[in-house]
Amino acid sequence: MGLDDLVSDRAELRHNPLNEVTASVERVALADGRTLVRKQLRAPAAGSPSSSGPWAASDDPRHWNSWRREADVHRDHALRSSLHGTGLDLPACQVEEVDGGAVLWMEDVEGVAGEHFDLADHAALAAGLGRWQAQGPLEAPWTSRAFLRAYSGSRRVPWELVDDDDAWRQPPVRDTWPSSLRAGWGRLLAAREQLLRTEEQLPRTRCHLDVWVANEVRRPSGDVVLLDWAFAGDGAVGEDVGNHVPDAVFDLFWPAERFGELEEACVTSYLAGLREGGWSGGADEVRLGVFASCVKYAWLLPLLLDRAGAEQHAAYHRPADAHHLYAQRGLALSHLVRWCDEALALAARR
Repeated sequence: MGLDDLVSDRAELRHNPLNEVTASVERVALADGRTLVRKQLRAPAAGSPSSSGPWAASDDPRHWNSWRREADVHRDHALRSSLHGTGLDLPACQVEEVDGGAVLWMEDVEGVAGEHFDLADHAALAAGLGRWQAQGPLEAPWTSRAFLRAYSGSRRVPWELVDDDDAWRQPPVRDTWPSSLRAGWGRLLAAREQLLRTEEQLPRTRCHLDVWVANEVRRPSGDVVLLDWAFAGDGAVGEDVGNHVPDAVFDLFWPAERFGELEEACVTSYLAGLREGGWSGGADEVRLGVFASCVKYAWLLPLLLDRAGAEQHAAYHRPADAHHLYAQRGLALSHLVRWCDEALALAARR
């Protein structure tokens, strides 16, 4: 008898329906009263043509969207041990191989969900990342390589809209976005290759590569559990923090007016965690890793221009008012322009 035979109730949880790796994510109740999170991973069908979509699953263990990476992560005792004492944690998990993929039976973690983090929770997460990443790269057969370049290059958006006057005249854009944003985004797009090379030349470390509030729960003990390790692998120092801060704002879990406050708390705490973990690199390298990661979002502004005229808008599957959504994202995008400019200045001084 398997765990599926003991399930008495199930409820679907939010996940990216476009990602071909994930077949389903559910919270299930077992007959003995326990609750678990059941996540089914889907392997590419044998003998079928490979999908060319941006969320295509891969059999390559180094690919950014390798279908079985998360199962391998949960079976990796070295990775789990490396989190001990850092302030980070993995959920307990049992991996079951099934036809066409694998099923993860994960702990239903109790605590404060990342969507409800206050500034102290965000700082604790960043400090934990610093202590963990002070250990340097993690060599394992499943670790992803060149994630930032591959992921950002896989987004398919109408890039031409960045230079389209009519696109910038749409009411949600015209009425909310700072006037300097268009020229600033032009600078970011022109610097894409330089920013990618800069990030790739920074000190390497172990990275989660999808650190954001929907993948975080802070236990009552204080440790922050990181969920969804599907992209984990090699990254630059600071890269995870550079993902965590903007994503919290883009999906309306942190006010854009306090972007700078969140940035300062996370960067400062991350640096402190690195020092506690014995890392001896320079602070400017860390800031460069955070700021240059803005290149990950190069595709987002043209996508928002493309969707500005839609009748309905959403932020992380929740309905959102167009004016508020575009105002918040416009401010956040402007901060990423600042990150781009600061990254280029820091890189020029190296």
